[in-house]
Amino acid sequence: MGLRDLNIQPEYRTNMCDIAKEFLVPVLSEAVTYDRAVGFFSSSALAEVAKGIGRIAQRGGRIRLIASPNLSDEDIKAIESGYERREQIRKRLLNGLADIDLLNIADKNRLNMLADLIASGLLDIRIAFAEGKKGYGIYHEKVAIVTDGAGDKVAFSGSMNESATAMRENVETVDVFRSWDDPECRVRMKDAAFEAIWENREVGVISYDFPEVKDEIVKRYRTSKPDYNEDLIDTEEKGAGDGKPRTEEHYPEIPSAYTLRGYQDEAIKEWKSRDYRGIYDMATGTGKTVTALASIVELSKWLGNELAVVIVCPYQHLVDQWVEDIELFNIRPIIGYSTSPQPDWEKRLDRAIRNQKYGVSGSKFLCFVCTNGTYATSRVQRLLDKIRKPKLLVVDEAHNFGAEYIRSLLRKDFEYRLALSATIERYGDAEGTEALFNYFGERCIEYTLEEAIYGRGDEPPCLTPYRYHPVVVYLEDDELEEYASLSAEIAKAMKVGRDGKRRLTEHGKKLALKRARLVAAARQKIVLLKHEIEPYVDDNYMLVYCGATKVEIDAGDVQGVDEYELRQIDLVTRLLGDVLNMKVRQFTSRENSAEREEIKEMFSNAALQALIAIKCLDEGVNIPMIKTAFILASTTNPREYVQRRGRLLRKDKLGRKQRAEIYDFITLPRDPAEAAVLPDEDTRGEKRLVYNELVRAKEFASLAENRALVMQTLDDIEEGFFGMAGIDAYQTEEVE
Repeated sequence: MGLRDLNIQPEYRTNMCDIAKEFLVPVLSEAVTYDRAVGFFSSSALAEVAKGIGRIAQRGGRIRLIASPNLSDEDIKAIESGYERREQIRKRLLNGLADIDLLNIADKNRLNMLADLIASGLLDIRIAFAEGKKGYGIYHEKVAIVTDGAGDKVAFSGSMNESATAMRENVETVDVFRSWDDPECRVRMKDAAFEAIWENREVGVISYDFPEVKDEIVKRYRTSKPDYNEDLIDTEEKGAGDGKPRTEEHYPEIPSAYTLRGYQDEAIKEWKSRDYRGIYDMATGTGKTVTALASIVELSKWLGNELAVVIVCPYQHLVDQWVEDIELFNIRPIIGYSTSPQPDWEKRLDRAIRNQKYGVSGSKFLCFVCTNGTYATSRVQRLLDKIRKPKLLVVDEAHNFGAEYIRSLLRKDFEYRLALSATIERYGDAEGTEALFNYFGERCIEYTLEEAIYGRGDEPPCLTPYRYHPVVVYLEDDELEEYASLSAEIAKAMKVGRDGKRRLTEHGKKLALKRARLVAAARQKIVLLKHEIEPYVDDNYMLVYCGATKVEIDAGDVQGVDEYELRQIDLVTRLLGDVLNMKVRQFTSRENSAEREEIKEMFSNAALQALIAIKCLDEGVNIPMIKTAFILASTTNPREYVQRRGRLLRKDKLGRKQRAEIYDFITLPRDPAEAAVLPDEDTRGEKRLVYNELVRAKEFASLAENRALVMQTLDDIEEGFFGMAGIDAYQTEEVE
């Protein structure tokens, strides 16, 4: 999403709509910077500014406020009579900060968030006032500029001062200008004017930094770590100009600023036509989550909002990502997992189910979002047994639910069902795939990775294009010898099942894993990585993707040790950090969620050049700033490597990523020219490895900008090992 995806109107009037909810919060939810001139400085103005800015903080964005001291005639006379100007203004500013005990709960929460942002260095304030030949005056311009990750800007101005009176009681008008539709360059002019005032170079306006005032705000109002998911809009306050109390019912609704794309609308229509059952098979980055939430809105309306929704995700961080979007759709979810921000989530769910059952006012709709593990617990299953109203099950990364251990929990009492996945078919598991289709129904949409990269009909691309660079790695002699030995042993470790299929014994599975690790840890990968990454030593936004394996290194590489084994990720970290002097961090399961967020923020701000990771691309972690990826370890599972590629192609928020570069390390047993002249029996055991590597490489090359050039390299490899018939004529043994 970005500002262009919002349905932004050229004008908003407080007697016609809730400006904070319908315009300000959706716009700030897409912002990476927010510059605002707020009029007079006061605690009430600061409290109102806090609406929606938590979303900017989550991205590590920047917020700058300019306010004017509310100088009395006596203040101005004192300054003109020689009193120290700065001290007089400081006193007036501090007088504008109300005592915390006099604030209501909503304003306490808002000022707590604002104070925390100041303390974190994400929000800064400057004080401005007018100075002319006739003396001093107030700087009372009311303007804001919001910038999203793509560099698009929205500017708005008007009489909507950031005060409780102006935003909630008076009839006010806000004029809005969009940078992508701005022939008069209003956005650019307002942006330039704000910068000039901030840098104290605007003629007739003086601006000051008052660190002591910011320190007082932090000291006075910062009481706890705020929840940046909260938009801090009043749930009970006066209506837009009607003078009546507003009670906000949390029924699902599509934010007025959102406009669904054509394919999203079509998917929802198809789901409705299939009695609200089906699968959204959509490539990474095409908006599965938003489409699913809009689907929930449609079903809820059809049922008169009498609905229980259960959303299940494989990982905690995916639940957190869902919650951010869920709340934008006016839904207040119950969040269930071991370290949930709602420690009493089980009690909340139990109470919500009982209230819905007995018709308690405002309890018709409930939403529970949890991890696969939480969903599978007997505690949750017993609670779900108690639901008596219509139920919808939404499963993200739904291919996981085809696994035997969890597909038994695809409950028949969910009348309505929706599966989301970029790759719904389960690799090597026809039974699990069939179970998913039998339960959820057919595809309501299939949005391919090719369409996401190059566009679908009139729809613009969702992902960035890429160039693909296969890096050919050969096994060294001793590695090839061990590979051949393991292959021979694996061939003997087979058994035939009752269905006639050949399967590996448990011993065979261990041997196959050992062989896979041998390939992943091929020593030449580290040598070639150094060669390929050296041109990028001064660049940023890189990922090195490793395997969870060990690499043998010579004693000379580690002082004082005869033989030493390191995980590949540690060896790569030493290479990049110690040898090439690059700024790098590991990104693995060893880091907790807080450390991961810190690393992602440092990476986005270019404080780190490269992340060295294991499995992060398989777990739904979104790091769209990645421009260059070096993939040392790959899977043979098409679903996994298709998803990895999709996550590497996400567009970054700042629009600096024009394309991605993917370096894929392809491991071969020997040079194709050598294989071409050897007898078939000498290379028979090696062809399975080459086949698997070529299948993946051809899939990556198929959508690359440099496809023609890459296919020349791959064709040479294919011909060397498989002759003119190619891999299509090669039959791998069906082994489970």
